[in-house]
Amino acid sequence: MIPSDAPRAAGALAGTAPGPALAGRTGYDPHFLGVPVPLPRPVDPAVETVVLPYTHFTVVLRPDRRMAAAAAVCIDGARRPADGAAEVPPESGWRCDPRLAGDRQAGDAVYRDNSLDKGQLVHPLAAGRGGAEEADRARADTFHYPNAAPQADVVNRARQVWQGLENHLLDHAARHDRRLAVLTGPVLHDSDPPYRGVQVPLRFWKVAAFRRPDGEPAATAFVLDQSPDLIWDAERALAGATPGAPPPLGAFRTFQVPVTDVAELTSLDLGPLPAADLLPAARTPQERWRRLRSLDDIMLRHR
Repeated sequence: MIPSDAPRAAGALAGTAPGPALAGRTGYDPHFLGVPVPLPRPVDPAVETVVLPYTHFTVVLRPDRRMAAAAAVCIDGARRPADGAAEVPPESGWRCDPRLAGDRQAGDAVYRDNSLDKGQLVHPLAAGRGGAEEADRARADTFHYPNAAPQADVVNRARQVWQGLENHLLDHAARHDRRLAVLTGPVLHDSDPPYRGVQVPLRFWKVAAFRRPDGEPAATAFVLDQSPDLIWDAERALAGATPGAPPPLGAFRTFQVPVTDVAELTSLDLGPLPAADLLPAARTPQERWRRLRSLDDIMLRHR
């Protein structure tokens, strides 16, 4: 059972964006793990999407929302640079994707002079593997606006847990394969609050997949919630926003959740991953979403 306030969304997968810019980018490899983990496929074919391949990752963008429905990245622990490797400076590096018109992506105007952060869906160090030139190109690619979604600028423990998930999961997977396929994105809901021509998502999702020792896929899923304080009704809290100001967002809360719940929240086809979920089946609805206060709270047990 998904919590009653869980938003739902719809989308559809379409063709890759044309154009010479960013030529040669092959994007996410659905066979990277040696078992198929396809790009998330929205179940509603009525909503337009554009597939944008970058270096080692792909963004599936919804032009009607001007942001991603999903992003997918291949992570190879054996070829990742050290954490101290050079990155593109965030403020000077951000740019629109030249393959899309400006009004089909959320650019600088959404984030300028306010408290919203550019929440990167694929982190530079997640994409930045390979030789120096290849890794630099991958890190630079993560600073295109389709790879971002508005997030509160609150710095708290739950956000640190969210940002550390890839490294934590890679350490776990390293005992067997050292490779991960990570699918992530905002939960796009019709009731998300409007701001500067976009709607600000209140939740984000992430599904990580790797291979078990027997060669079968394994998966686990997470949700980051930046909804207003749930002591108050969310609709009333958002209605109290100051005109022209970002919507009032709450402190981050991170949950480990069933992969099936992410599929239901997003209306995305996650292929074989719901059946490969490592989260033990919860006996009660209250246990179904596990609040994570540290990375040690994550459950990665084989069923």
